Amino acid sequence: MVGISSTKVNWILEVDVRSFFDEVSQEWLIRFLEHRIADPRIIRLTKKWLRAGILEDGVVTVSDKGTGQGSVISPLLANIYLHYSLDLWAERWRRRDATGDMIIVRYADDVVVGFEHEDDARRFWDAMRGRLEEFSLSLHPEKTRLIEFGRHAAGNRRRRGLGKPETFDFLGMTFICGRSLRGKFLLKRRSRSDRMKAKLKEVGGELRQRMHQAIPQQGAWLRQVVTGYFAYHAVPTNWAALNAFRNEVTQRWRRTLCRRSEKGGFNWDRMKRLADDWLPQPRILHPWPNQRFAVKHPR
Repeated sequence: MVGISSTKVNWILEVDVRSFFDEVSQEWLIRFLEHRIADPRIIRLTKKWLRAGILEDGVVTVSDKGTGQGSVISPLLANIYLHYSLDLWAERWRRRDATGDMIIVRYADDVVVGFEHEDDARRFWDAMRGRLEEFSLSLHPEKTRLIEFGRHAAGNRRRRGLGKPETFDFLGMTFICGRSLRGKFLLKRRSRSDRMKAKLKEVGGELRQRMHQAIPQQGAWLRQVVTGYFAYHAVPTNWAALNAFRNEVTQRWRRTLCRRSEKGGFNWDRMKRLADDWLPQPRILHPWPNQRFAVKHPR
């Protein structure tokens, strides 16, 4: 977010590595580890992790590729693999081949690359496809896409008779080109609607299991759920999504209480009091990203 706002980013390449955790070459991974680790015991232990296999329906499947998604070491091995196969190469490409500003942000296998020039973006896209193929990886043809995005995207698209700039998703958030109250460019973040719906569906299912618990027990559990959701999603510009999540949780709680009531009713006044007693109010908990990354050491 800071990179898009502070550099001349006009294009965003949203990268999706197809079936990353299943396609990692274990041979390349061991070579990467041996490049930095001299202790053979660590290498031997890692090989055992990779050969442990996956248990599905009582059957253990062992493969010569993949990191066993869900294992405790899988995220660490994934970062090591992409550090050598992508990060170092992308940084070298940025220094040698980019003709304008370029930023790259990666978290595990989620990658977003920003460019000043469209030509740079398309050349990088082609080069990255070849680079990943060298390490047994490939890009998802539908989920990997290039969009016009940044401070000038809305104006440029308007002049060409196009609609609003497209949005992109990263780490559970949807990023949107917006404007502040003063009319300046503002990069907005919203909770992904599909992830929110999935979480609410999970909450509804758990409420059905807890239908006959005492209201204080239900309220204490729901407070934990809402507090945990806010802990990640309570970022600037996302207040509306926080409020929507809390309201939906309240409605699902009310439906659960109505189902177990003999009279079949639970009026909204009482429900609002219950929600205010147990559920935290939506509020922004995190600072703006430029404030987080502007910390300076006293020296």
